[in-house]
Amino acid sequence: MIRLERRPTPSRFWSAAAPILAVALTLVVGALMFAALGKDPFEALRAIFWDPVFGEFAFYFRGQLLVKAGPLILIAVGLALGFRAGIWNIGAEGQYIVGALAGAAAGLAFYPSDSWLIFPLMVACGALGGFLWAMIPALLKVTLGVNEILVSLMLVYVAERSLLASAAVGWLRNPDTVGFPGSRNLSRWEASANPELIAGTGAHWGVAAALIAVIFAHVLLTRHLTGFHIRLTGAAPRAARFAGVVPGRLVIFCMGFSGALAGLAGLFEATGPAGQISIDFASGYGFTAIIVAFLGRLNPLGIVAAGLLMAVTYVGGDNAATNLGLPAAAISAFQGMLLFFLLAVDVLTNFRLRAGKGVTA
Repeated sequence: MIRLERRPTPSRFWSAAAPILAVALTLVVGALMFAALGKDPFEALRAIFWDPVFGEFAFYFRGQLLVKAGPLILIAVGLALGFRAGIWNIGAEGQYIVGALAGAAAGLAFYPSDSWLIFPLMVACGALGGFLWAMIPALLKVTLGVNEILVSLMLVYVAERSLLASAAVGWLRNPDTVGFPGSRNLSRWEASANPELIAGTGAHWGVAAALIAVIFAHVLLTRHLTGFHIRLTGAAPRAARFAGVVPGRLVIFCMGFSGALAGLAGLFEATGPAGQISIDFASGYGFTAIIVAFLGRLNPLGIVAAGLLMAVTYVGGDNAATNLGLPAAAISAFQGMLLFFLLAVDVLTNFRLRAGKGVTA
């Protein structure tokens, strides 16, 4: 029998090695999955990881990498602060949707004005929308002790199935069209457009916001008292209370911050790559960002690398689906394996394997 024995202190080696081993295991098991689907596993992995960065048409794919990485990094940075404090916001996808709706509604209220103030207003309303949607589970947790995981997750479906659907076919629908439901094209309206800042790179204002969020979160965690409280609460909750940490305030801050960043990601996506609010606007970025946060070890700088890696799987997955006929579900399963194996391997950070009976906690 193999049992788990708790380590006296977390292993620094396994903390650093876990993401690398998780990626390696994902590649191996993913290759087996592709082979089981009747595809050449080496060709599939090449299409996913090699072609977007070094392939013949890499110049085209590279322009998509930052487009995909921007919202993932932006959302993951906000989630990571809460996760480090033991505050579990699983509903970033809902906050992403509500932020997009709030920002788009604020801008379209002034259509067809071309004032330069419209886009900043949309950005502020996008952040506010995500913040307010995150406040629902935050306040329920602080006042009534309701589990934030369940509430934030259920609110995703409220945002997607109720708010987004009603907006796309009703109160935000473009009155000048009779085709598919959706809002006016925000990316073609000069006042609300979110174009590339550097031609050919895919970098728009959402990517710039992601970099600012990374820098802010890094400084917060390493140089500010609030960051110390976040780290202390995650490592030793009881000690944090003796140190003067007010749990309720920390919940409000972490949930609000992550909700605002998710709302910003939604707004930048609606005004840039997506271009409009449509019935299928929900992209899954809010859920994928959870993988990015953990793959980046809940560290803002690590999240940048993890976000770029996940962006490669998005772009490469589309490439593999188009050229090799891989089903979209297989690509999603491949991405999910990253989190599965990371959580599995991460056990070795706090536990070591020992021969014997039972499990020592």
